[in-house]
Amino acid sequence: MIAVFAPVLAPVFAPVLGFALANTPPPEFDPTTVTPTPLGFLAIFLVAVATILLGFDMVRRVRRTTYRAQIAEKLEAEVAARDAASPASPAAPEPPDTSRE
Repeated sequence: MIAVFAPVLAPVFAPVLGFALANTPPPEFDPTTVTPTPLGFLAIFLVAVATILLGFDMVRRVRRTTYRAQIAEKLEAEVAARDAASPASPAAPEPPDTSRE
């Protein structure tokens, strides 16, 4: 889809991109000396651990929901089979009249 619009949009965005790149100031630090610190490593490590734990929790919850749905379907099928197999039950007897005359 982008390949269709690329020839049309390239003449529009090329001058804008050229202007932005030409007016970008040089960095104020030496990019070769910037290194991550142990604090940065720890932060990324904690984010990775939290993501993995959330993934395990999500899988556990989805699995539990799926099992509950399967069990509910099985119970409904058993009740339907039992009701279909049993003869029509007679009407329940009416409770005795407890009003005193």
